[in-house]
Amino acid sequence: MSRALPKYNKRRVVMIGGAAAVVLSGAVIAGSALAGESGKSSANNAPTKAAPGTVNCPAVAPSLPAVPASAKAEVDRNLALLNTQIAEANKRLVDTVGQGGPNFVQNAILGPLKDKRVATVNRIATAIGRTAAKPQGLDALAPCKLNTGGGTATGGGAAAGGGAAPAAPSATATAQAGGAANNAGGAAAAGTITCPDVASQLPAVPASAKAEVDRNLALLNTQITEANTRLVNTVGQGGPNFVQNAILGPLKDKRASTIDRIAISIGRTAAKPTGLNSLATCTLNK
Repeated sequence: MSRALPKYNKRRVVMIGGAAAVVLSGAVIAGSALAGESGKSSANNAPTKAAPGTVNCPAVAPSLPAVPASAKAEVDRNLALLNTQIAEANKRLVDTVGQGGPNFVQNAILGPLKDKRVATVNRIATAIGRTAAKPQGLDALAPCKLNTGGGTATGGGAAAGGGAAPAAPSATATAQAGGAANNAGGAAAAGTITCPDVASQLPAVPASAKAEVDRNLALLNTQITEANTRLVNTVGQGGPNFVQNAILGPLKDKRASTIDRIAISIGRTAAKPTGLNSLATCTLNK
């Protein structure tokens, strides 16, 4: 009996030691797992790149009067275009994060978006005004703001009608010259914009359309001047495509809209001129 005890005690020691090893191993594994989870949590909580924000525009549809049946299709099409252009502006915000100086977003995104909205809203008002009272004051809905809090843009959806407007016309060749002269101070560095002359390509303008045509030709001049001013004010901003994306592209859109309004005005009492949209594209003279 006395000789068996040491053997029994030896077994107990081995068993206790083994159990201790298992407990210790479990502690090591648990510690490793916790460390891994902690590492994952830290990685997941690592700061992300600041979001560029979203464009916030006033809704247009709620401010419209009753839309005549004859204008409904055109109005709905332009409200949908407003949504598309807000989406495009939001995409440009994401694609250009970090580009340009402090005024990049205003000059390259919000400014052109306002111009597009003005043109689209004017088309909506014109469509309604053909068979009912033309709504006034809709231009106040054109400016948009930047939401830096990551909120969603308002004015989306055909019903809301927030968005960017279609192309607006540009100025005539005469205006180009005027714009170049007015911006002579900064033109050496920025260049000037040259656009095809529109007035010389028009057919005989009916007397009933003359006032509207003249108003839109003057608008073309104004918009060329504005584009030349923007060229001077944004020298050195953005990347290699800045002038095309932020100035020439929006100007082409404006010209297209204005030229379209001129053609529609003439077409109400005479043959509507065609092919004028080829005059919308402008170039940069350095």
